[in-house]
Amino acid sequence: MFGNFIYFIVALLIYSTYQPSEQTNFAPLDTLIYFFSLILLFFIFSRRQFTRIAHMSATHSHDVLDQQFSSAQTRQSVLAIALFAVDIYGLNLSSYFTGIWLFEAIPTLQALLFMALFVGYLAIVWSNAHVAYRHIYGADLTRQAYVASNIAFSVPVLLPWLLLSGIADLILALPFDLPREVLRSPEGETAYFLFFLFAVAVIGPLIIQKFWRCRPLEAGYHRQRIEALCRRADLKYADIMYWPIFGGRMITAGVMGLVSRFRYILVTDALLRILSPEEVDAVIAHEIGHVKKHHLLFYLFFFIGYMVIAYATFDLIVYLIIFSEPIYRFVFMTGISRTTVTTGLLSLAIIFNFLVYFRFIFGYFMRNFERQADASVYGLFASAAPLISTFEKIVAVSGHSPDKPNWHHFSIGQRVDFLNRCEADRTWVRRHDRKVRVSIAIYVATMVVVGVAGYQLNFGQTGRQLNEKFFETAILNEISRNGESNAGLYGMLGDLYLGRSSFSQAVAAYQTALDLDPHSTIVLNNYAWLLATCEDPAYRNPEQALDLSRKAAAIEQSPYILDTLAESLYVNGRITEAVEAATSALELAKTNRAYYNGQLEKFQAARVNPIIE
Repeated sequence: MFGNFIYFIVALLIYSTYQPSEQTNFAPLDTLIYFFSLILLFFIFSRRQFTRIAHMSATHSHDVLDQQFSSAQTRQSVLAIALFAVDIYGLNLSSYFTGIWLFEAIPTLQALLFMALFVGYLAIVWSNAHVAYRHIYGADLTRQAYVASNIAFSVPVLLPWLLLSGIADLILALPFDLPREVLRSPEGETAYFLFFLFAVAVIGPLIIQKFWRCRPLEAGYHRQRIEALCRRADLKYADIMYWPIFGGRMITAGVMGLVSRFRYILVTDALLRILSPEEVDAVIAHEIGHVKKHHLLFYLFFFIGYMVIAYATFDLIVYLIIFSEPIYRFVFMTGISRTTVTTGLLSLAIIFNFLVYFRFIFGYFMRNFERQADASVYGLFASAAPLISTFEKIVAVSGHSPDKPNWHHFSIGQRVDFLNRCEADRTWVRRHDRKVRVSIAIYVATMVVVGVAGYQLNFGQTGRQLNEKFFETAILNEISRNGESNAGLYGMLGDLYLGRSSFSQAVAAYQTALDLDPHSTIVLNNYAWLLATCEDPAYRNPEQALDLSRKAAAIEQSPYILDTLAESLYVNGRITEAVEAATSALELAKTNRAYYNGQLEKFQAARVNPIIE
């Protein structure tokens, strides 16, 4: 089930990292035909796979069928991800929503629509898997209930993204400059993300338990016994709830919530019906162990850790893609658009990064946290025998092999073996606690190093040099690919050289750009700014700056262009005209008004105290 979380996040990464190209890859009718044809082929292939497994139930052992069913579900889910990627990259479906006002104003709505499409693909898998599920596990769950349970259990993983992205869209849509500027700054974006991550972590359980349609456990023997155990462990909580996952037929329990006001203890009907009171106590003690060991809080920090790693490695991934010229030459021979290639490679790298982190790092801690929670039973009881017998009942009822591997849990066989060792020697509990503490310390130290390196890469001198080299290489690569006649590329190159004070190279690039396109306003403007304000007097040319800035202003009346004109007039001693141009720039400016106001005040002061040449 937890694998579904990974599938949803990978699909979200596929969508969010894609930058749609300006043109569609196919005609609308062809796109529609391909889209529905692929869905039909996917449905047929998925149905045949699970029908074959259902027919095997009469001739194969339960362990073989269980393995076949699990493998088929994994393959079909991965195929659903691949089909979704084809929709995004091959059919370029998102391009058909370009220009629609609602989706432009609130991009999260479009993302939500595509995530619903991915849910539909997984629903096809679950619907087709139902017949094999019933034959193998003898479950009387209806197809509709089986699909609904899978969706209900998995979809809440999208809740943090939905709130984070949706509220950000609303803030950016507000007619106020300050919130938008704060949210678009690196510091503001980071603060916003952390605030909402913790906010969702705190109140998310309240929303999730309602989404799952949990209901309070009625007063009676079971509730009284669980309440008594929680009082004994000094565990505060909001409520004890029935967890109707898969119709309540799974022997499982859970706890969610960082704070007691929004903390819920979840139990299924099968757990209360099949287990003895002592076994139920052991399961609840396990869940109490998660809270007492602060595992839920650590999970939150592990998510932040992934963001640190993604932040630190993102630029390196981009550099690797840009500098991998052989990859580009190979791919461009196919005629695929450069935007699709770049975003495709970037998406693959980010997804690989995500899978490695969660499969090996996050999965390592999840497995060991589960083992630590198992051992927490000894904090409340003298023996873990009821928990061991619970695992044996789970194997008997579920039909799963005790040695079935799991990326986020040790197998049931391994968990039983560990508890048996603890039964014989309690020092195994302390050993495992020490292992977890040391692992967390190593993780924190690594994240500090990675975070510092990421900060230096993005904001330090090394990062600036890499960024400059990256953009220079990217622009030169574009020019070499039949871009010699592209004035915009040479203008960008000039901006890059100007930014790192390579004035001679900047002048050469700007002049080449103007030779190709004498009416490029941005090149005229930026070249004029260099000539008017260059810190090296050898490259200053006030007269030419004024000529170029006037040409730019004659083409386009934008605040930044009028500001360059005002600066050019100012350095030529034409203060009154500079004040007029700066006033017009300030009147047109909707953002960054403090800068334009400062420029105007500078020119007005010069009218009182003229500059001395």
